[in-house]
Amino acid sequence: MQRIRLRYTKRGRLRFTSHRDFQRAFERALRRAEVPMAYSAGFTPHPKVSYANAAPTGTGSEAEYLEIQLTQHRDPESVRALLDASLPTGLDVTDAVEAHTSGLADRLQASVWELRLDGVTPEEAGRAVEAFLAAAEVPVERRTKNGMRTFDARGAVARLEAGPAESAVAPMPGDRPGGGACAILRLVVRHLTPAVRPDDVLSGLRVTADLAPPVPAAVTRLAQGLLDEETGSVTDPLAPDRDAATAASSTAAGLSTAKAQSGAPATSGDGTA
Repeated sequence: MQRIRLRYTKRGRLRFTSHRDFQRAFERALRRAEVPMAYSAGFTPHPKVSYANAAPTGTGSEAEYLEIQLTQHRDPESVRALLDASLPTGLDVTDAVEAHTSGLADRLQASVWELRLDGVTPEEAGRAVEAFLAAAEVPVERRTKNGMRTFDARGAVARLEAGPAESAVAPMPGDRPGGGACAILRLVVRHLTPAVRPDDVLSGLRVTADLAPPVPAAVTRLAQGLLDEETGSVTDPLAPDRDAATAASSTAAGLSTAKAQSGAPATSGDGTA
């Protein structure tokens, strides 16, 4: 059984697809690409796909992750290319590695978000950010399935900064107004319980600084992974799998070289010469 971990995007208008919509599209792509999937047991078997921390509906993302299990060994890059070609533009599979470690979901400790605030100047956004960060806590309300809930939006924020439109990393959605004032917020949020979402931070900015953009913010997740508390940066969660694969290749190459130098016949991975 082989496990492959994939990174994919939700861009443009496809940011409005729900997680269930994506699941259906991805399972169709698996069939079109003829990926040799492993299936669950029982009367209604399903392909073994593990989704990790999907972005909320309506937000874009450059860093969504999932893991698939295969019954036959395949090159991860070939699987990535086949799936990318089988999905609509906007749902793009951008990276693939073979899983050599456990706990991918545990490595998704924080997310980097970019918020585009059309109709807000960078100066206004900067003052609001200063007021938010200066607060010891910022209580906000959100409606949940159990009714209205109040929680602290400040505690989950590891970093928050404002800049001009030129500092944007994510592509501008095609349905956004052009011209006029525009501020960009860069936000690093820890994955806590209850989860603090970008709109909760926007609610907190409204509470602490009366910042209310005239149009809804365009929100894009730029990254998610392990959080460096000192710098507030987020690292690639697939890096440990790449490092493990490199170490395994180096070990295999070293054994082959040692056997060659000793005059012993080199063997392949299945023990044959």
